[in-house]
Amino acid sequence: MSAVVSTFTNDVLSFRDGLRYFALSLTHNEEESNDLLQETLLKAFTYREKFRADTNLKAWLYTIMKNIFINNYRKNVKKQLILDSSRDAYYLNIPQTSRTNDPETSLFSEEIASKINKLGEEYRMPFLMYFEGFKYKEIAEELSLPIGTVKSRIFLARKQLMEELAEFAR
Repeated sequence: MSAVVSTFTNDVLSFRDGLRYFALSLTHNEEESNDLLQETLLKAFTYREKFRADTNLKAWLYTIMKNIFINNYRKNVKKQLILDSSRDAYYLNIPQTSRTNDPETSLFSEEIASKINKLGEEYRMPFLMYFEGFKYKEIAEELSLPIGTVKSRIFLARKQLMEELAEFAR
């Protein structure tokens, strides 16, 4: 093993504890954080030739981890995506764990979907896109709106939904 590769390996591994804590802060799950750390280190070693020596290794590693986490999150969101076959074809995200045959759960889900569908179009679309995992900037670009307007509309949609769904708060 060359001295450069050995130095790179030692430098990467010196950030392992910090990366472990960062992974845990992202996942809130010990097993998932270990998987995220392992995947981050694997990518760092696989793509070490893309690392420029004049840049910040710590920032590079944390960016890799953050990007892996975001990509995994988006994959999971897409797995849970349900297409509502109503006339307007809205997308709803319902976690797998909430899909039960319990009539009360079904009623709550229908009520929540109904409240979301009753939001004005200018509030509903940014809210649903944000709920699907899009970033503010991506929503702004997709809807051709200023980012401040997107943030405001999402905030107002949440506020309205919290007021209308207060009966479901436990």
